[in-house]
Amino acid sequence: MRLNAYLARAGVASRRGADELIKAGRVRVNGAPGELNTFVGANDTVEVDGSPVEKQALAYLLLHKPAGVVTTARDPYGRPTVVGLVPAEPRVVPVGRLDADTTGALLLTNDGALAQRLAHPRYQVDKVYEAEVEGDPGDETLRRLREGVELDDGRSAPARARRLARGRIELTIHEGRKHQVKRMLEAVGHPVQRLHRSGYAGLDLQGLRPGRWRRLTKDEVAALRALAASPTRST
Repeated sequence: MRLNAYLARAGVASRRGADELIKAGRVRVNGAPGELNTFVGANDTVEVDGSPVEKQALAYLLLHKPAGVVTTARDPYGRPTVVGLVPAEPRVVPVGRLDADTTGALLLTNDGALAQRLAHPRYQVDKVYEAEVEGDPGDETLRRLREGVELDDGRSAPARARRLARGRIELTIHEGRKHQVKRMLEAVGHPVQRLHRSGYAGLDLQGLRPGRWRRLTKDEVAALRALAASPTRST
């Protein structure tokens, strides 16, 4: 993997911070100065300021994100972060983002390659949302959501949509545009009042209260890797 990703997985620094360490000449690989384009293999030795770096074990955590928590490692305004709700070691980062007021399923990991694929729209990872909205969406609204909605940054991909109750719908998407679900529902005339992500990539929150987390099972990790093994082709 790329040197900055190796350092990030080892908990030395974020990828951006690792780039700064590399540019400052503080990182050596097999005794030679590391470069931004250096790749690290299983048998390579990496040192920072003369001390060897050990790669952390891979970790995969599912968090039930509560409202009022931001999806980042640290926040300049001092708000609570999702990283603060899970163990500090090994260091993990969130896959994708949820708005501060949005609750629900969030995956955190230090498996950078898997995270990158899961976050990419070409792999069409399902994200399931339950939305409480203004008004009561009818069949025509559901049809529009299923066919795709025209947004200011282009038409959304077709979604799966169903009515759960009066003023509540379930929307399944695989894109990851900023505020996408809120913008889609605003566009069809039903602004979001509350938003909850009930599922991500086949994972659900059964047994997890808000603010709690759990480690994924080996089978769940294997399923994620299979999901990200090859992109889904549109037909």
